[in-house]
Amino acid sequence: MIDKFNGIIYLIIFIVHFIGYAFYAYRCVFGTKNFCDEYAMDHTSAIMVRFFGSFFIGSVLVALYIMFIRPNGVEGTWGFFNLVFIQNLMAFFVGIYSIKINKLGHTEKTSDEGIYAPGILMILSAILCYGLADKIYS
Repeated sequence: MIDKFNGIIYLIIFIVHFIGYAFYAYRCVFGTKNFCDEYAMDHTSAIMVRFFGSFFIGSVLVALYIMFIRPNGVEGTWGFFNLVFIQNLMAFFVGIYSIKINKLGHTEKTSDEGIYAPGILMILSAILCYGLADKIYS
């Protein structure tokens, strides 16, 4: 498995990245009430919070498929890795816009997590796209 990821470093980055996705998937879909309460959102937002979480679940399932089932590992999976990077990049920009510029819905509980979490995920996914380029673009 390590060879499929160009070494242990990229395998660890892959695992850490998708553990982050799984964390937010769980919080959004199964811990919706606590998630809404933490960010001072009305519980009527649960449907959209779960909708948001469903995208994380889809990506985690594909990551598990690539990691454990797919015979060629990451070979030829450029579409998946590029989509994940673009989603993280857009979440980072939207986080900056929402927290620093627009400020719609800000409360005393508003934090910069909406910038930092996608920023970290964006960097991790960019490292994966770069470090696995010889395999994912083949």
